[in-house]
Amino acid sequence: MTQRERIEAYFRACTRGDAREIASHFTPQAVVYDTNHKPVAGAEEIGRFWARIAAQWDGAAWFVDTCVSEGESAAIEWTMTGRADKRPFAVRGSEHYAFAGGRIAQIRQYWTFDRERLDSALREYPYQSDARFHSAGELGRTGGAS
Repeated sequence: MTQRERIEAYFRACTRGDAREIASHFTPQAVVYDTNHKPVAGAEEIGRFWARIAAQWDGAAWFVDTCVSEGESAAIEWTMTGRADKRPFAVRGSEHYAFAGGRIAQIRQYWTFDRERLDSALREYPYQSDARFHSAGELGRTGGAS
């Protein structure tokens, strides 16, 4: 399994909200670091954490938009879509991965969470015209945060 395939499988597990399946993509001592919350440590806790997030947002789904990998590292841009109060939103961010033995050992996540404005992305980036980004054409919602 390539690193991109591993990340995409992990994202599909997050979308399903399956804590055990999410955990299966991580090393036992893995850590997720994030700009919006404290680190989440251990494969099982990471699985439970993302299962809670999936349950929190109606229709939550995660997608890999771009991926670059080298050696035991990968960097991605991603889109998370969902609905809050029946209003669709798209959040975009970037993550850096470290792998060990084909599993995820660490993620460093960079993104902005604002409960008042769930849509977040690069300011004025033309997501709708860039086919690399999930939902650019099919959802057509987020043109970038301002």
